[in-house]
Amino acid sequence: MSGAGEDLFVRSGVIIPTDEIREAASRSSGPGGQHVNKTNTRVTLRWNLERSAAVGTVRRARLRRALASRLTRAGDIVVHVGRHRSRARNRETARDRLAELLREGLAIPRSRKSTRPTSSSEVRRKREKQIRSKRKELRRSVRRDAGE
Repeated sequence: MSGAGEDLFVRSGVIIPTDEIREAASRSSGPGGQHVNKTNTRVTLRWNLERSAAVGTVRRARLRRALASRLTRAGDIVVHVGRHRSRARNRETARDRLAELLREGLAIPRSRKSTRPTSSSEVRRKREKQIRSKRKELRRSVRRDAGE
């Protein structure tokens, strides 16, 4: 469980200081009846990728590519959470969501190893191809030769 005053642990080597995360509260549209109309429980977190000292140039470039659709023009990543009735739970969920976004953005995709199909799968593919060909051939209309 992460609190508001703690730095945000993303993964080893990447810890975002609390002073880099801006938090704002607003009215939520979630559950709570009349409670929703009078309390600011929705939490919005903003973290600026471009100005952050928590990531180096290589990681910054990787995050910029991976999270391009989520970045604002100023380079902020914005997370909104208004799911819960309490601001504390929304803050915790927002921090978890931000950390997860950054984890996914920093993940290095595995390179694909090229493989060859097995000989039995090749045989099966060719057999199925012949069956399909024969089926389509039988659907064609019967042509009469002009010499008959």
